[in-house]
Amino acid sequence: MATPARVVDTSAWIEWLTGSALGRKLGKQFPDKRDFIVPTIVQLELSKWLVREVGEERADQVIAYTQKCTIVPLDTTIALLAADLHREHKLATADAIVYATARHRQADLLTCDAHFQALPDVVFFPKDG
Repeated sequence: MATPARVVDTSAWIEWLTGSALGRKLGKQFPDKRDFIVPTIVQLELSKWLVREVGEERADQVIAYTQKCTIVPLDTTIALLAADLHREHKLATADAIVYATARHRQADLLTCDAHFQALPDVVFFPKDG
């Protein structure tokens, strides 16, 4: 059976990059590069966080890794699907784009953000506390 494609939400990336206990659990769920889908909005959010928290060199390294995966830019199809998902599930814009990208690519979404918890095709790991 083929491994399903997976989108990893920015929240899961950050937990993994900080090496938290949750991040170590999430890291075991990260897909192989061939099954790893990275929305460009996740690249934006990761770059912002990395430059602020650990510096430009580390940001460049992580973004370089994402470029070895399947990058999915925001296009009209995903934007309109995100608008529908925003209305239907009350998601913030960036979250709606991430989720729409996963849905459009028939992938699941790995996250630790609670607002995704009850949505279909979401692999959710709750944050402690």
